[in-house]
Amino acid sequence: MTTGPRRLALRLLLTLALGGPTLAIAQPLALKAEAPAPADDGLKLRFANGIAAVVESKVITVDDIRRELAPILPQIRRESRNQKEFSEKLEKVQDDIVRSLVDRAVIVKEFRKDEKRKIPESYVDNAIAEQLTTQFEGDRARFLAYLKSRGFTLRDYRKEVEDDIIYGYMRGQQRKSANIVSPAKVEEYYAANQAKFLQEEQIHLRLIQLNRAELSDEQLLAKAGEILAKFKGGAKFAELAKDYTQDARKAKGGDWGWQKRGDLKAEFSEPLFTLQAGQVSTPIVQKEGVYLLFAEERKAAGVPPIGEVREQIETVLSQQMTRETQEKWIDRLRRNAYVRLY
Repeated sequence: MTTGPRRLALRLLLTLALGGPTLAIAQPLALKAEAPAPADDGLKLRFANGIAAVVESKVITVDDIRRELAPILPQIRRESRNQKEFSEKLEKVQDDIVRSLVDRAVIVKEFRKDEKRKIPESYVDNAIAEQLTTQFEGDRARFLAYLKSRGFTLRDYRKEVEDDIIYGYMRGQQRKSANIVSPAKVEEYYAANQAKFLQEEQIHLRLIQLNRAELSDEQLLAKAGEILAKFKGGAKFAELAKDYTQDARKAKGGDWGWQKRGDLKAEFSEPLFTLQAGQVSTPIVQKEGVYLLFAEERKAAGVPPIGEVREQIETVLSQQMTRETQEKWIDRLRRNAYVRLY
């Protein structure tokens, strides 16, 4: 889904002893703050009865959608060029929110099917206490007023917080179960996507910068010559940079990382890309000072070997497998639940 409810931002990864009565909470929930109802969200027209969906015994109302929609409504308005585009985007976001709320309900239902799995009350207590401190500045009266504005009792709210914890845990478990990528899949992806890995020629650049201040070209060149003499005498360029360079990378030994030709001005790229690995340039005189460039390593243009991109491919495939696995899992849960959309 492109847009999900606020609850999708919860990253409460819990550790559950399968079949056991306890699990551990990782962090407090984000506050479900009451937002002012936007005047132009069109929800009353779309859902005249005030109900957007029913999932088992759970009713998803216009107010539920509005709470999720309100924080992102200004962004939708900013990104819309006219009223027609705004209305189209708004309706799509509303549909995504309804779908997300439905998914949340069926996921919580799946957790509760196993009566041995429980959320200890202390976890819910801790989450609410954290919200009371961080979101209401410890003002219990404000917190109770917020509940009243939603027509909630404290018991109702505890149930919602518990459901959020369950939702975060169940999604986290599904993500972990889909993270194993076989070497064969990595090799297959690499072979089929060579163009994605095509890279320009690159050089790992280290640099020594000598600032001009009140120095003349001759004085700067003399200082650069001293550094070059030490380099030719066996000193490592990185150590020389720590001693001499006057730029922000001094502590890193003048390390500017991998550079492509297009990353640099011609005054630097032309001399740099004539160097072989381990070579240093002649001094480059500029208005602001003098530079020495060092080619630590080179990468030829072309497709890098699989070893250099294996981790990148594993990340892509892991994310892809996670999405596919979760989509299939949630689709199965939907099919096994009573869901009615209005």
